[in-house]
Amino acid sequence: MLTKRIIPCLDCDLALPEGRVVKGIEFQRITYAGIPWELAREYDGQGADELVFLDITASHERRETMAHVIAKTASNVFIPLTVGGGIRSVEDARRLFNAGADKVSINTAALLKHELVNNVARIFGSQACVVAIDAKRRYVRTAAEVKAATEGGRELIETTDGACWFECSYYGGRKFTGVDAVLWSKEVEERGAGEILLTSMDRDGTKDGFDLALTRAVCDRVNIPVIASGGCGLPVHMKAVFEATEASAALAASIFHYKEYTIQEVKRYLLENGVHIRL
Repeated sequence: MLTKRIIPCLDCDLALPEGRVVKGIEFQRITYAGIPWELAREYDGQGADELVFLDITASHERRETMAHVIAKTASNVFIPLTVGGGIRSVEDARRLFNAGADKVSINTAALLKHELVNNVARIFGSQACVVAIDAKRRYVRTAAEVKAATEGGRELIETTDGACWFECSYYGGRKFTGVDAVLWSKEVEERGAGEILLTSMDRDGTKDGFDLALTRAVCDRVNIPVIASGGCGLPVHMKAVFEATEASAALAASIFHYKEYTIQEVKRYLLENGVHIRL
């Protein structure tokens, strides 16, 4: 049985030369959380399995992720580092690999230029190609809405709050695409992506737990690892997502950044409750 992974996420605003880790709620209301390489070193020491480093404003501001911040972060950790934000080409990806990234995560450019997924996977390997999907619930309440959604090729998912489909966003959640996130997950797998970073915009920063319906829907339709993201506020939320879905990893930010739990505390709780985890 494969061990489940616990992954801290460093959402970064790298518009400042030194960079800063920030945290928001539903992709808004941003607050300061720390310095990238200092938090990365701390989480490495606590036993994180990997780190995800996202420059959350790079695509929106049409700039590149700052490689020198990545290089300084990578030099402080000895666990896999996934880097995303502002990657628009194979050359951008190569620059981040050269700076020390083990994987790159693409979202906006993948939705705008689908073949980028193929090219990154082909050149650097599927294991190094992560596609990030930021998804928001779109409920269908009437027969007309159901018809419009299904005729538009969207896949309806039953949830405890009613039927909905999940819409992909890009530019850090600032724009929506009309693309069905569940169907998009299947396509990126076919294009060679080796992993999906799946974030619920509705749960992001709320600490109400992961969106199990979204995570289950994607996990059930792909054969590549899925990282559940958005909503983790307690160790029990990680337990729930691992028990209710086939997610291979759980990503969290606030509970680690603000010292609510250490990674070791979370891992011990999961191990004591039957989740196969590596201490």
